[in-house]
Amino acid sequence: MVTTTVPVRPVAAGRAASAAARPTADVLRELDVPGGGLSSDEAARRLKRWGPNAVHSHRARAWLVLWHQLRSPLLGLLLAAAIVSYFVGERSDAVIIGVIVVLSAGLGFANEYRAEKTAQALHAKIRHRAVVLRDGRPQEVEVTGLVPGDVVELRLGDIVPADLRLLQATGLECSESVLTGESLPVAKDTAPVPAGTALADLSGCALMGTVVHCGSGRGVVVATGAEAEFGKIAAGLSGHQLETEFQVGLRRFSMLLVYVAGALTTLIFIINVALHKPLIDALLFSLAIAVGITPQLLPAVVSTSLAAGSRRMSRRKVLVKRLVCIEDLGDVDVLFTDKTGTLTLGRIDFMRAVPIDVTSAEEVLRFGLLCTETEVDDQGRPVGGNPLDDALWDSPAAASQRRVLSGWRRVGVLPFDHERRMVTVTVTDPSDVTMLITKGAPETVLERCADVPEPVRQALDAEFAAGNRVVAVATRPARAATAPTAADECDLRLAGLLVFLDPPKPHVAEALGRLDRLGLTVKIVTGDNPAVAAKVCHDLGLADIGVLTGTDLDAMDDERLSDAIRHTTVFARVSPEHKARIVRVQRQTGGDVAFLGDGVNDALALHAADVGISVDSATDVAKDAADVILLEKDLGVLADGVAEGRRIFANTIKYVLMGTSSNFGNMFSAAGASLFLPFLPMLPSQILLNNLLYDTSQLAIPTDEVDEEQVHRPAHWDIAFIRRFMVCFGPISSLFDFVTFAVMLWVFHAGPVQFHTGWFVESLATQTLVIFAIRTRRIPFWRSRPSLPLTLTALGVVALGAALPATSLADVLGFQLLPAGFFAAVAAMVVVYLLLVEIGKRIFYRAARAPARPQPALGHRHMRRRAARFSTVTRPRRPRAIRRPSADTPHTGGATGSRQSEAPRTSSR
Repeated sequence: MVTTTVPVRPVAAGRAASAAARPTADVLRELDVPGGGLSSDEAARRLKRWGPNAVHSHRARAWLVLWHQLRSPLLGLLLAAAIVSYFVGERSDAVIIGVIVVLSAGLGFANEYRAEKTAQALHAKIRHRAVVLRDGRPQEVEVTGLVPGDVVELRLGDIVPADLRLLQATGLECSESVLTGESLPVAKDTAPVPAGTALADLSGCALMGTVVHCGSGRGVVVATGAEAEFGKIAAGLSGHQLETEFQVGLRRFSMLLVYVAGALTTLIFIINVALHKPLIDALLFSLAIAVGITPQLLPAVVSTSLAAGSRRMSRRKVLVKRLVCIEDLGDVDVLFTDKTGTLTLGRIDFMRAVPIDVTSAEEVLRFGLLCTETEVDDQGRPVGGNPLDDALWDSPAAASQRRVLSGWRRVGVLPFDHERRMVTVTVTDPSDVTMLITKGAPETVLERCADVPEPVRQALDAEFAAGNRVVAVATRPARAATAPTAADECDLRLAGLLVFLDPPKPHVAEALGRLDRLGLTVKIVTGDNPAVAAKVCHDLGLADIGVLTGTDLDAMDDERLSDAIRHTTVFARVSPEHKARIVRVQRQTGGDVAFLGDGVNDALALHAADVGISVDSATDVAKDAADVILLEKDLGVLADGVAEGRRIFANTIKYVLMGTSSNFGNMFSAAGASLFLPFLPMLPSQILLNNLLYDTSQLAIPTDEVDEEQVHRPAHWDIAFIRRFMVCFGPISSLFDFVTFAVMLWVFHAGPVQFHTGWFVESLATQTLVIFAIRTRRIPFWRSRPSLPLTLTALGVVALGAALPATSLADVLGFQLLPAGFFAAVAAMVVVYLLLVEIGKRIFYRAARAPARPQPALGHRHMRRRAARFSTVTRPRRPRAIRRPSADTPHTGGATGSRQSEAPRTSSR
């Protein structure tokens, strides 16, 4: 699968290329690596010298967040105009404008920085580990803790954690598309390559960020962090993350505001200049109008919503790699999920060994224990084994076999892959007799066995019908003590069956019901037997269970598959390519798709989905491909995440709809008033203060309650809908503004100061209190109650605005006391205004159309996702240019005394 277009380039000067051109013994000698790997103390010393194995930092940077607040060109122009006004004598206005801009930026900074800190804390909880040989035994360590000289084990599905010079390779192939753009995997071996070999031809190295496509291997780390080839490319990427659908919607909405603000600002400035009003006042007023129509705190509202949502989700054991992924999670219509650990407990228990013919149950168990591709620790247990191997070794029956196994020796391994669906080993028994053992999916193992009795097939069908997982074990004599090949997996004798139990979770039926009420369709995609998967789904109450197998999918084109997906609940015995195809075809129907998986065979589908979901115990390649990580593999937890995403989106849209409609109405009123008033309808500082108070009251929107109907269906950005809402409700706001103008001029005969004060109070009241009508499609307060914080802040801001003319700040702000009768008129206008909005709301929503569903572009999605796993909260180091020895230059000394020990430092991006 082609994921990037990074060109192949010569890297003869790179550490990997230099190591690949030399024999492994020379590389180990230069790095001063003993036979048992580095000691923990030596690894700690090297980590201190070379720094963490990271190319990025996920540390929250205060200066970067502050720059996001200050980079608005409107704010820059406003500050520039304020400085000019200060030097031309309008010092009080300039100071007031400066203070308001600082407060607005400070408020946004505080909320966004808090959200960044939340994201940093969430990122720190996601762990990526590698199996290394340290202190003479295999152990798991953090990927960021690897150092040059570490000896690393590679298995199927691993993401290579650093640039490695291979020491062993058994059928090893790596997918290097993230580096070279080539979709086909590359075969690996341990032979040196010629000096100057290009990146794509370094067969003796496994490169950071690439994926083990099949086979296994062992290699020594020669470069970490930004010194690795992947690190050099990833460090050169822009720090800008890939946009999600939610961010695309925000950007499009912002462009809409830019066009509206630009048109109004230009028009108002021209009108005021044409009417011979002071130039500086006209400039400040038009810029203030532009700032006023822009929801300045929209990023803060969004960040506050996402940060609050992520904290709630974290308490529910859901971690998001990026906060905005919460919004996308709420858009999901269809969820494809695996079976094991999702519908079932995932705590696989070994039940029994079923022998065939003369084989005993103890022999079948012994063969199953011996047939594993992972390294074993000093207790003889596999390190980082698969769940079935772990269940077998943890069973009481295995304890009696460990003493017997000590006399057996594993000679070679042919690792598991998803085409063969088997693992094969050659072993020698205590009498030095060599035997080949194969363990895997019963269908594929039985195909390679001779003379399988019919009762065995019947017993196997009975186990599947009972919902049990079964692994077949077969043997035959081996001709020599060598590593097996796929050609050796023939003419086998079936030794027996290993039966495992993975029962359904007790509360998963309830979780499936919740997802159904949220409008999510759940479908099962599994490599397990179709009878087992269907039995589990039936026990959980899933109705209309249609079943398709991988063989069925191969016989369908995409059009037939699209139709079949609608009527199918279980897809069984499917390959990784099948899973990705199912997701891709489902996406073409227009719905948003999530995929939940935790294995290497799920990575393609995770990448293909709109939202990839994995678990903390998943394989590295699955966690790398996922957007959301579940600390607990529970559909109930996932339902919480979907509902939370929809709540956040609903609350964000409340602010957007209210801000665009009321702000547009108020600014349109200001433009109209400029035509007939001999003075500015409101001072620039008053417009900014009005906008600041109004936005401050809306910071409580993330705490608001959301109507159930908004949670029970996905929601999407619809700029056309927002534009129609603005055009519909903006004039209603303007209508009451013009009524206020009439009352101030013809009833109270107001002068400029009183007029400014009256419109300030009325506009703040109407645009703040309208949130109670806009926040719901129901009747407010009666059928939909706002949250207490939102109610208190809205009423508090309105009260503050009404009280400001009576305070000592009135003269500074350009206010004066208003007559009591005006407040009675304002109260009546607010009530009528809200009633009119309620009537307009019912008419508007009755005619509203469903939004279109945009398809997000992937861009460098794979590269950025993979780079995220090589990150720390500390500052990574950037390599500095140094002269490297050529391939034929003698190398002497160990790592602590050679040029290699003077590794370049890397710095943060």
